Amino acid sequence: MLAYRHAFHAGNHADVLKHMVLMLVLRHMNAKPKPYRFVDTHAGAGGYSLEGRYAQKKGEFERGIGRLWTRTDLPAAIADYVELVRRFNPDGVLSQYPGSPAFAQMLLRPQDQLRAFELHPTEQKILRSTLAATPGAIAYDGDGFDGLKSQLPPSTRRAVVLIDPSYEGNGDYARVVATLRDALSRFAEGVYLVWYPQVSKLEAARLPKRLEALAPKSWLNVRLSVQQPDAQGFGLAGSGVFVLNPPHPLRAQLEGVMPYLVDTLAQYDGANFAIDRVEA
Repeated sequence: MLAYRHAFHAGNHADVLKHMVLMLVLRHMNAKPKPYRFVDTHAGAGGYSLEGRYAQKKGEFERGIGRLWTRTDLPAAIADYVELVRRFNPDGVLSQYPGSPAFAQMLLRPQDQLRAFELHPTEQKILRSTLAATPGAIAYDGDGFDGLKSQLPPSTRRAVVLIDPSYEGNGDYARVVATLRDALSRFAEGVYLVWYPQVSKLEAARLPKRLEALAPKSWLNVRLSVQQPDAQGFGLAGSGVFVLNPPHPLRAQLEGVMPYLVDTLAQYDGANFAIDRVEA
């Protein structure tokens, strides 16, 4: 896990989906004045240079946020997401991409709490600097899977949790399920977001069904597939975000923007999306 650096992938199609869903959920939470706690279990650095050697190595952002940056026909929700990225680039040039803690920084209110976990020492140093001036924000040097236990139930009695590990090892899939099972036992009312990759691993294919079993009465699963795996079956074909206890408006909001994302981010003719859900 300590070898993983998200800077190689910052701003790609998976980040677009993940951060747009996160934004929609946090906007919904902000509609009520009562404070809430946002917990990011795998926070990364908080922000990433798109001009550095990591991001430039494969240029994944060019086929993600780069395809949205200059569009003038963005649906409202996508325009909202892109505007947040613009706030992170005040000079108007797409040179930096905000990670999930930075999106939370821009969206959370003074009464809300931000708790971010990161293990990689370099990422952790940058994360601490990113959050240092934000009231109510704490960066933890530790394993977010284990650290989540200390954050639930929240003092605010409202919470949003984002779980998006690297999935570099097969063990992450089982830990996601175990961590969520424990989290729901501690605070069943929380909104839990799990990002997962679409890759040629049996564990990846099984994960959504295992998550469904944890919250059979209320969940939403949105998937975006934009490219084909390579000849050996490797590569990130797309990704998904599984939401337990999703806000009621989320399904309609996603149905309104996913066709646009498919058209704009597609890298082959078979690009597609799907939204599955069970509503309480």
